[in-house]
Amino acid sequence: MSKTKISIVPTSNETILKFEADRFLTNHDSFEFNNIDEAKHSPLAQQLFYLPFVKKVYIASNFVAIERYNIVEWNDVQEEVANQIEDYLSKNGVIVTEEALKPKAAVTVYAESTPNPSVLKFVCNKVLVPNLYEFTSIEEAKLSPLATALFNFPFVKNVYMEKNFISITKFDIIEWEEITVQLREFIKAYVEEGKTILNDDAPKKLNKTEKAIEQKFEALDDTSKNIINILEEYVKPAVASDGGNIEFKSYDEQTKKVEVLLQGACSGCPSSTFTLKNGIETMLKEMLNDNSITVNAINN
Repeated sequence: MSKTKISIVPTSNETILKFEADRFLTNHDSFEFNNIDEAKHSPLAQQLFYLPFVKKVYIASNFVAIERYNIVEWNDVQEEVANQIEDYLSKNGVIVTEEALKPKAAVTVYAESTPNPSVLKFVCNKVLVPNLYEFTSIEEAKLSPLATALFNFPFVKNVYMEKNFISITKFDIIEWEEITVQLREFIKAYVEEGKTILNDDAPKKLNKTEKAIEQKFEALDDTSKNIINILEEYVKPAVASDGGNIEFKSYDEQTKKVEVLLQGACSGCPSSTFTLKNGIETMLKEMLNDNSITVNAINN
């Protein structure tokens, strides 16, 4: 076991301190971690994040730099941190795993217009979420760090996510020409950095696990199941391409009324509401052979 020596080196930023090693730590690669989740491929960085004052961890070829929160001064803790890093490295602790060193696949994001002038669809070349999720406020978005981050833009009104795209509804105070590039670059950088898009417990908390969806479907009557299958096969693919979704809400056997929820680009678009309502109504009447059926389309 070879002893690694750590030297404490101040930086021009008083909140950041460098802990310089007398050997190379990485193969000339550098890494930045903003929290313990981002540091999943660096056991050293994860260990450092257990210190309550650690805000960010940088690992470069021969040093570890740490940015602290203002709850402590470096003079009070720097020796303790240096000793911890020194002990870890001297025991040949893993600095970064091979997974962290793998070249990342290029992320592309492009914007598509939708029939709703207030909504733009941002399509990614990676799967973002396992199911569809819609958030109408920052409070609703607490299970999605990405949606929460998007709501921090003052012009974002609604965030809809499905598989590999995000539909964003804006307030009318601004034009798309002024914000499209900003949003596209933000989403691209967020995905490239491997940040959390959806919390692991979100599907369970929102009742969107595969098991929950299947149980909900099996509890329905036969007509409702047929309606869902028709929507899934004939309607949803078309509206998804426009950045939206149609979700079955209910079917009343007595009144023959079907209620569907319009989401994403479909929501709040008068032309979509009218077109989809009439199109779905006509389709259901023909395919279920029942002219008494009516459809009520609800904007989310």
